[in-house]
This record gives sequence, C-alpha cells and structure tokens, in this order.
Amino acid sequence: MNRKRIARVMRERDIRGVTRRERRSLTRPDKKAKPAPDLIGRDFHAERPGIRLVGDISYLPTAEGWLYLACWLDLATREVVGYAMADHHRAELVVDALDMAYGRGNLEPDCVIHSDRGSEYTSTQFCDCIRELGLRNSCGRTGSCFDNAAAESFLALLKEEIGTRIWPDRATARAEVFTFIETFYNRRRLRKHKTFGYFTPAETRQRHQHALAA
Repeated sequence: MNRKRIARVMRERDIRGVTRRERRSLTRPDKKAKPAPDLIGRDFHAERPGIRLVGDISYLPTAEGWLYLACWLDLATREVVGYAMADHHRAELVVDALDMAYGRGNLEPDCVIHSDRGSEYTSTQFCDCIRELGLRNSCGRTGSCFDNAAAESFLALLKEEIGTRIWPDRATARAEVFTFIETFYNRRRLRKHKTFGYFTPAETRQRHQHALAA
C-alpha cells in the first residue's frame, strides 16, 4: 500500500503515530563545581554486573506539572537497577535512585557511577553519597550527549514506549513508569548480548551470576 492509503486508514480509525517531543535539556552545570573525570570514555560495556553504572534525568508532563525521573543502568546487563521519581530534580532525586541501585544492584567497591555534568551530579550531597558508598564518580563533557548515550537511549525508549501524552496526575505517570521498568523493560524486553545472545536484562544478570558461580 502507498502512504496515502495508510494516511486515510489512520484518519478513519483515529490512529496517530508516536512522535518525540522537542527535547528540553535538564542539564544545568554548576560552574563553581569541579566535575569528576570521565572514566567511561564512551565505552558502554562492562565485563560483569556491578562495576559500571550510567545515569540520567528525564521528565514527563502531567496536568499537575512535571514528573522527574532519575535512573541508573548497569552496563553489563542494561538493567535498570535504581530509579526515583519526584516533582523536582534536586540532588536528592539522584541520591535516592543511587541508594536503590546500591541496595539491589550488588555494586562492587570502586564501581564507576557515570553521568553528565548537571548540577545534581556535581553537588556536594551526591559526591558525599558516592564517597560513603565506596564508589567512583565519573562525568562526561558538557554539551556532549554521546558521552552518556546509553542512559539517554533508555530514557528515549521509555518515552516512545509509554507514549508522549500528558498524564492527568503524577501518580498515574509514576505508576506507568514503574510498570514499564519493572514489568516490561527489565523482565520482558529482549536485547542482544555479545556473549549470551538474546535475553532480557534480568536474564542476562542471572546468566552472569551462574557463570560466576560455575
């Protein structure tokens, strides 16, 4: 069929394609803060879980205002091991997400925690949390989305999968994000792993654990 017939059928059935909204960057560097060195160098791979995490912040529109989401992905499995949502994107949002990742991600000492140079990630509160947990902070360059491409790719996927509408309230948006991460992305969405093949992030983590036990 040609595109005109497709367009007519879509009009008749009130079907609309998913389109991305214009991107509004949340990255606001603190010019007085000294950023951490880049320990990733655009190499978004890890030999095993718990040694390299990447994180970013995004936002979802609701009738009550923005809902902000901070998340941390394990580069060995691409599993979302930590996330937090709130009506703000202050430093405590990324700290709460990191606390969750530390509690459920089995992070090793000196695990690299990579992000952009937003003020949330260069704040004293976040740096103190990194130090207390025995982890290593890493930041990409200002204005370079490629330095944190793995985290940004996940957030773009999330927005495409759950849609680009405006939610009636933050509670509804929060519930849909939770369902997407915990029910679909981590446990049902297949991805190609260079060693294990096509498995979900959770299955990839389990295979790493079985290989380590063996």
